[in-house]
Amino acid sequence: MRKTRSILFLVALLFVLPLSGQQERKLVILHTNDLHSRLTGFAPESSYSPLVTGDDNTMGGFSRLSTVLKKDIMLNRESSLVVDGGDFLMGTLFHSLETSDGFQLPLMREMGYDIVCLGNHEFDFGPGKLVEIIRSSNESGQLPSILLGNAVFDDRRPEDDSLSELFSSGMIKRKHIIEKNGIKIGLFSLLGKNAADVAPLAEPVKFSKQIPTAKKIVKELRAEKCDLIICISHSGLTYSDKNGWEGEDVKLAKKVRGINIIISGHTHTLLDKPLTVNGVTIVQADEYGKYAGRIELALSGSRIRIDNYELIPINDDLQGDTDIFQLIEQQKEKVTEKILAPLGFSYTSPVAENDFLLECNEQGDFKSSNLGPLVADAIHYYVNRNTREGTDLSMVAVGVIRDRIVPGIQTAPDIFRVMSLGSGGDQVPGYPLSRLYVTGKELKSILEILQVAYKSSPSNYCYYSGIKVVYDPGKGLLRKIKSIEIINRDGTVRPVDFSRRNKALYSVTANSYMLEFIGIIKKMSFGLINVVPRDGSGNRVSVMKDFVIDFDEELQGVQEGKEWLALMEYLGSMKDTNGNSVPDIDRKYTQPVSSFIEADR
Repeated sequence: MRKTRSILFLVALLFVLPLSGQQERKLVILHTNDLHSRLTGFAPESSYSPLVTGDDNTMGGFSRLSTVLKKDIMLNRESSLVVDGGDFLMGTLFHSLETSDGFQLPLMREMGYDIVCLGNHEFDFGPGKLVEIIRSSNESGQLPSILLGNAVFDDRRPEDDSLSELFSSGMIKRKHIIEKNGIKIGLFSLLGKNAADVAPLAEPVKFSKQIPTAKKIVKELRAEKCDLIICISHSGLTYSDKNGWEGEDVKLAKKVRGINIIISGHTHTLLDKPLTVNGVTIVQADEYGKYAGRIELALSGSRIRIDNYELIPINDDLQGDTDIFQLIEQQKEKVTEKILAPLGFSYTSPVAENDFLLECNEQGDFKSSNLGPLVADAIHYYVNRNTREGTDLSMVAVGVIRDRIVPGIQTAPDIFRVMSLGSGGDQVPGYPLSRLYVTGKELKSILEILQVAYKSSPSNYCYYSGIKVVYDPGKGLLRKIKSIEIINRDGTVRPVDFSRRNKALYSVTANSYMLEFIGIIKKMSFGLINVVPRDGSGNRVSVMKDFVIDFDEELQGVQEGKEWLALMEYLGSMKDTNGNSVPDIDRKYTQPVSSFIEADR
């Protein structure tokens, strides 16, 4: 009888053992993308109070985000994975101290992030500065694993050698394998074509094509017997009424077999439910830490099932993480000490107030923006007030306007977020303002090209101050503009003669990045136009940094001006209409103000 029982037990065990190998294993993935150093909630920041719930309308903030991440990590300690899809840096005053302080990456690790990938904005200061940020961060504390799968280095140039060394040392990885709850997860990241195109300062680093690179890495991860393969793709996707969901990540899902999940970034897209393309799940969580995406997965053998997906709002319903809040408060004090105080500002002092929304949405009706013209006017006011030569025309592009101005009391960090990109040759963050000189004919050609350039990329659409242009949108290329008038400082008007015989020069001011448009006008016009930028004396200038405006010629070196400082000064000059000692933003900006007027037909 005992022998019979033993045989029955062994037979049962033979059935149980294979089944135990097929037991479902759970995995929870928390994901963000395009955080852009939004460590504090917005907007306006003066309303943000993360340790108290129910008292403000701000969104985001790492203190609140940390609460969500840590709660899930505690509940699913062995089965949670936290990742970010790139552009975690660049966008607030905090990023300005990263090369010296290395604050944000250790903070993200403290919040629970396992993986972050590099986006195009991590290259905003060039590969050398990116290396400084990562090394400084590594000295400050533990870091998440950093991924970038398609960087290509130039052996002939030294500028990217230090970044290449970080890859060789493993501080940055092309792929990464991590185990959670018995699940072997293979991860890799890609920087998309559009993201690479808008990262000119990444030079000499290039980025290999996504699809061939993805196929190669997926094959390697499959050889490593990974149960789940995740591509963190800083490439993106968009929706159109005509074609539905499209973009680089949709193509990636269609062309590359073996990827299970694409965690997308770059396009700041809100996907309230996963998109499935060719069996691949694609998710993206909007922007700036407004939401955290949460995927619940169940794996059984080779089968992967999504049990639940949600976007968790990071808002005033959440009580923030006190420890993370205190760390950020200490960093705010450093921002004031090192950046704002030398300029005569503080982090919390009011700059201006408004009771109407000012916005410039690159993905929306940017032609009707009221914020774009305000920024252009601010640059024009600032340059003409603070420099001897002034400028005839000021301009700004949609692509460098990074935030809205929401009704309320605006402080320095709110204004900085609007024009937060770039750096110059000093310690003050932001692109320096530059000025060049062109003939009337060249000015017309530039304006003609920029009137059509945005059709291929909305970020190229421009706003102007100091001019009045009459144009006929029905005319063909280079034939739209009928007349141009310069509005002088005293309000008088000066017509521009754009015939070849007019040798007079006209000054154009924009940030140093924007003025690189001049160098590609020839390409954009299919060789029909070649603008020769000059200095005020008419000498040809080929080095763009030579156009940077010196705002105090009495001092040694170049004293740079910045777009965000122009906006601070312009808003600060406005009238206080309600008697509370805070300037009110001029209500003429409740409506779009355009420098282009359609001609009567």
